[in-house]
Amino acid sequence: MNVEAIAHIKTCYGEKFGVPRQPGIVDEAWGELIFEPEYRTVDAVRGLDGFSHIWLVFMFHQAIRSTWKPTVRPPRLGGNKKLGVFASRSPFRPNPIGLSCVRLESIDLTHPEAPVLKLRGVDLVDGTPILDIKPYVPYSDSPPDADGGFAHHAPDVLVVCWNHGIGENLTDATRRLIEATLAADPRPAYQHEDHGREYGCLIDGYNVRWTVVDQRALIVSCEAAGLA
Repeated sequence: MNVEAIAHIKTCYGEKFGVPRQPGIVDEAWGELIFEPEYRTVDAVRGLDGFSHIWLVFMFHQAIRSTWKPTVRPPRLGGNKKLGVFASRSPFRPNPIGLSCVRLESIDLTHPEAPVLKLRGVDLVDGTPILDIKPYVPYSDSPPDADGGFAHHAPDVLVVCWNHGIGENLTDATRRLIEATLAADPRPAYQHEDHGREYGCLIDGYNVRWTVVDQRALIVSCEAAGLA
């Protein structure tokens, strides 16, 4: 069985920490899907613009291991309770393959590497290899009686605040992206009671650092990655 990447994705997340745990949680999270040269043809995406969302089949390229374990500790459950790997979306799998449903904003046919898919609601780190793309079909892909198991509802969100003077040079789009990403609380669940600890991640080319107290995330610094 030979599987190769058909594309890679450029996203606003420069490292794993900070990436939303599920697609669509942060609608502001952007991505650009760039096809590899041998798949870079308009014919391959003909008709795709009729769909609002697409499935991305991708490789967890930063989680490849030589061995696997039958159980994992989902962050949603605090990182302490074990579940079967096939009852989770953990990247640490026998085959490190992921699946995400993202919003297709447009297909850029003027880009130097056209066609380029402009996406929203991504949950992938920059540079992730894409194995396949499939259109999202609402009547079959969203069964009304589906049961979400231990993840039957979205997690609580944080209120995000900025220290005085922080982020004043950012565009409105970048500010909204940072705020939405931190509101989704990228911390491991077992650290939710660790008040005052400082966290950091790379979002949209900025090193963002923040602390959390009483469900409020306070951004204490935000500097361009090359300057931090």
